[in-house]
Amino acid sequence: MRWFGFGFNAFGQICVQEKSGRGESSSAPHQVKISHPAELSSHVDRSRCCLKTSQIRVSWSRRASLHLEGDSCLSLAGFGESVSSEDCGISKIESRGCKDVFISESHLTLAFPDRIETWDLQKREKSPSWSMDIKTDAEGSDVNLPLVPGGYIALKPPFYCTLPGHLKARSLALGAEHAVLLTATGAVYSWGLGSHGQLGHGGLTSEEEPRVVEALWGMPMTHVATGGWHSACISDGGDLYVWGWNESGQLGLPSRGLRKSQQKTSQQTGELCCDTSTPPDEKLKEEEEHEDVFISIQAFPALLDVSSSCEIRAVSCGSRHTAAVTTTGDLYTWGWGEYGQLGHQTVTSSDEPQRVEFFRAEQMRVLDVVCGTWNTFAAAVKEEVACAENSTKCTC
Repeated sequence: MRWFGFGFNAFGQICVQEKSGRGESSSAPHQVKISHPAELSSHVDRSRCCLKTSQIRVSWSRRASLHLEGDSCLSLAGFGESVSSEDCGISKIESRGCKDVFISESHLTLAFPDRIETWDLQKREKSPSWSMDIKTDAEGSDVNLPLVPGGYIALKPPFYCTLPGHLKARSLALGAEHAVLLTATGAVYSWGLGSHGQLGHGGLTSEEEPRVVEALWGMPMTHVATGGWHSACISDGGDLYVWGWNESGQLGLPSRGLRKSQQKTSQQTGELCCDTSTPPDEKLKEEEEHEDVFISIQAFPALLDVSSSCEIRAVSCGSRHTAAVTTTGDLYTWGWGEYGQLGHQTVTSSDEPQRVEFFRAEQMRVLDVVCGTWNTFAAAVKEEVACAENSTKCTC
């Protein structure tokens, strides 16, 4: 499995600096915008063995890659991290035996079989800022960060927050100021800031405690995701539901703000001058007359048809963009694309799901996707590898 990244790269969280002939890092600045999928650099351990990346977790300026083979360890890239021949990119924080990772701008949380540790990435201390022991033999003790036994790890202190025991949480996604939880039975709960409809309760009010998303009640969900101010989930049948803020088209629904921005850009570049059939002013007037078709805030979950020929298997949300993987291994992205995070070799935003053609061209099948705040990371394998792993009867 190979990982690719695209989008915001100001701190080298996607592509690290090339080394000069003397083995020293170049002083040239990182390429800030990467608009096409770039394969991530491989990491090697101190015995010079190549490490396979199993999971990736990202924040705005950092990327954490978890290598689960062997003793398992963690490597970091991005702000404050230097990849040298001495440390091989491996985190200086002791991470051997780590099974899961969760990263924010200021803290890194590691899950071990017997404990949880949270480290301050800014202070660079030699011991964790917070830790808790967990019982490996306890029922439901498997950790799926940010969930931990009895609660979850918040983005900032106080780190440990409790959850009502009756929820029986399966997974949890944390947005900028809201949270969406999936229970073992497939029910969806949300709480936190609701000013942009990101809680899915039909209004713009906030919730201090987990509240069930009633519009999804009775439809078991398998996956939840949160962006800055929007949310998404996948049903047991592979349908994708989205809700919240749509200013940049991150819901895949018609966005007036995005269309106006694109129209302004087109006028400035003179592109609209080529179309003499309808003057720009008349086009804008027509759109204003049909303003009801545009959606700025979607306060209830809405079914989004990404691809009519297949189901959705994975979804992830950035600050203002969204990415989804289909059961056929295609990657679709939409929303804000200013840093190339949509992977279409442009910095154009879109309020319609579009397939990332790079992986089709490379005859690769995407297995997973992880969105950072302004970037995107995808795991993919060659088609023949995917077919061999699926079954002896291949229908590729």
